[in-house]
Amino acid sequence: MEKLPISVLVQTKNEEVGIEACLMGLGDFSEVIVVDSDSTDRTVEISSSLGFSIVNFTWNGEYPKKKQWQLDNVVTKHEWILFIDADEVPTHGLLQELRSLIPELQAKVNAAYDIPLDYVFAGRILKHGHRVFKRALVNRALVAFPVIDDLAAPGMGELEGHYQPTAIGNVPKLLGRILHDDKDPVRTWFERHNRYSEWEAFLRTHPAVREAAAQRRTPQGRLFDKVPFKPLFFFLYSYLGKHGFRDGRPGFDYAFALASYYWQIGLKVREIERTNILTADQREETI
Repeated sequence: MEKLPISVLVQTKNEEVGIEACLMGLGDFSEVIVVDSDSTDRTVEISSSLGFSIVNFTWNGEYPKKKQWQLDNVVTKHEWILFIDADEVPTHGLLQELRSLIPELQAKVNAAYDIPLDYVFAGRILKHGHRVFKRALVNRALVAFPVIDDLAAPGMGELEGHYQPTAIGNVPKLLGRILHDDKDPVRTWFERHNRYSEWEAFLRTHPAVREAAAQRRTPQGRLFDKVPFKPLFFFLYSYLGKHGFRDGRPGFDYAFALASYYWQIGLKVREIERTNILTADQREETI
């Protein structure tokens, strides 16, 4: 079968646990490039032994961050780029849909496509509850990741934050999904979201940066950003409204974990605001 005329850019940093499964799931694409961020484990060794091309990325602490840097610097065979994380793999349904899209991709009817994720949590593929969409399939000439003034923010580092790249053109949603199956221990999920919450708290206490990031989020994301009592609202939305309960205990665990993530952001925001007030009072006393 003819290979898909799409270049896959695989994001890695110390991903030796899952990188082989990821790369073995990309055989339908005509080009796959591993973009590694100075891994200190066997990620590069495993990728190289499997015959894949590797490009190293060392972040200099400034913009562009990792994905935009790839659009600017990594030479690919094709204009259409599929961004894949090392714990992700396209499902059979997505591969079929991409084959049907080839004429549309060649005609550049759209600038990018948002792809839903099938998320694995607590050992189960979640079919219900909150669903994440990623703008993962892009025409490299028609998208760009915005520059957000968040370099002073902790949490994200070299990666673009939780916002979508800007596209010059239409961005439809695909039906086929990417399977997100993180094979690391569940503690790493909490470690990542602890970092992410630091970034989110920074945004919420810096209005200009928050507004700039909000403009790059989906309409649903911007609406949710204004919702009060986010932890409770999200849990009710995901577990009850989106039928997360139908996924059994993992469905509850996922809804509760993400609700706790939003609680964590709120707690950190209140701490920052309290610290700022104390600092301002101390300055006034000095004066």
